[in-house]
Amino acid sequence: MARKIVTEIPANPMLANLQHRKRKLRVAAYCRVSTEEEEQQNSFEVQVDYYTEKISNHEGWQLAGIFADDGISGVRTKKREQFNKMIELCKQKKIDLILTKSISRFARNTLDCIKHIRILKSWGIPVIFEKENIDTSNMNSEMILTCLSAFAQAESESISGNVTKGIRMGYKQGRFTFRYTGFAFQRGPDGEPEIIPKDAETIRMIAQSFLNGDSMQGIKEKLEKAGIPSPAGEPQWTTQTILRILQNEKYAGDVLLQKTYTSNFLEGKVKKNNGELPQYYIQNNHPAIIPRETFYQIQEELARRRSKKPASVKKTKTNHGRFTSKYALSERLVCGDCGCYFRRVTWSIHGRKQIVWRCINRLEFGPQACKNSPSLKETALQASILDAIRSLICGQQEEMAAVLQDTLIRCIAEEKDESNPAVIESQIKKLESEFDRLLIFAVSENDIVDQKLKQISESILQLKQKKKRIEYSMEHSKVMEAKTKEVMALISAEGLNLTEYSDTLVFRIVEKVTVLSSEEIKIRFIGGFEITQPLY
Repeated sequence: MARKIVTEIPANPMLANLQHRKRKLRVAAYCRVSTEEEEQQNSFEVQVDYYTEKISNHEGWQLAGIFADDGISGVRTKKREQFNKMIELCKQKKIDLILTKSISRFARNTLDCIKHIRILKSWGIPVIFEKENIDTSNMNSEMILTCLSAFAQAESESISGNVTKGIRMGYKQGRFTFRYTGFAFQRGPDGEPEIIPKDAETIRMIAQSFLNGDSMQGIKEKLEKAGIPSPAGEPQWTTQTILRILQNEKYAGDVLLQKTYTSNFLEGKVKKNNGELPQYYIQNNHPAIIPRETFYQIQEELARRRSKKPASVKKTKTNHGRFTSKYALSERLVCGDCGCYFRRVTWSIHGRKQIVWRCINRLEFGPQACKNSPSLKETALQASILDAIRSLICGQQEEMAAVLQDTLIRCIAEEKDESNPAVIESQIKKLESEFDRLLIFAVSENDIVDQKLKQISESILQLKQKKKRIEYSMEHSKVMEAKTKEVMALISAEGLNLTEYSDTLVFRIVEKVTVLSSEEIKIRFIGGFEITQPLY
């Protein structure tokens, strides 16, 4: 067997010299405060000064940066710009060690905390938590870190719950923070909301145009043509922005609180409140841009357009039709035979064009779909409607006044009704108290108590539904009252031009026109007053 031969490879003297040269550790510090109150600001400044001095005065350390998120929540790291910047520098091997005051300063989300600690550890970068005296370079400290991170998360959850509870208690008493979007309202000298006149004119224009029958697209084009900037300051508007303005109760001087809520404080996802939590409606909270009656009319008109019948009874994919603002009669002229809307059609006979209105069912499916509906000349139809409005103004004002009076009586009757919302709410509270009392006896199995609890629960649900129906009915009555007053004001106006047919006027005061035959139509005005009018 051959003799073993061992050859020594000498050490590199250059590397040996490098071993004796100690490189300073590049140390960074992370600071964070979660609110922007003055005390917290002081704490923030103190943290920055403290770490700057500590790292700079340490013989073996070199300052790699102070990373500080001011006024940022610690629940989610993705919103903390400085934190993410620090992690990116660690990834680039520009930081060797991180100092931080405590685990709760680093992160209050257990998963985020452990995830980033492990990532940093894999890169060979430890984190020192001074308050807990934990150095993540020690493998045994990960269990302690997990427990303390969980405590920090629980603390954050408790704080979040307390803050939410405080906000909701404030809602009950009408206390809340008014949100200024920079459009329509600004903070006044007294700290209360103040109307911005220029924006208020835009809102009134949108409201009036909508009630005059304009579509969202039509209002959009009108605003852009007039050079009016959107709430975001852009020259272009969107129909969604216009819809939000029309639905926003703030412009009527009211506020609806808790429209949305956060279901999970860790995820921070905001959900629409569809009844999961109570809401609070505050009337007369601030100056109104449009009257509340106008706001109610807008909501009624929005509901009418959404629930509009389809153009054709037989040929439709959905139960809703498409709103068109081009002609007022497209939404109001109804066939007395089949109940379908009429459509405006242009006939061409021997080179001559004639505009007529025809039942859509008969138009699309023939006489078998609607046997008796006539074709009406537009000129005759408009002349008859105009004549009906003239006769209303000249000889029927007393009857219209009687209709208005009936509307007012109905509103007063509903307010004095034993089934008004306040009475029902009192009944609900009594049942809820009884439910809570019986719940104590339901700990042990008791069929009688369980049955009684079920009955009370069903009664509460029925009362809540009844209350909702009555509130809707009262709101509807207010809308009808406002509309009837508007009709009275319109027909009493001295400068009202009745020399020619107006789509805008028909949209405002006519609710429905039923075609009875080729010789007769029935016109129903806002408020319920009806006139049967011959066709010329």
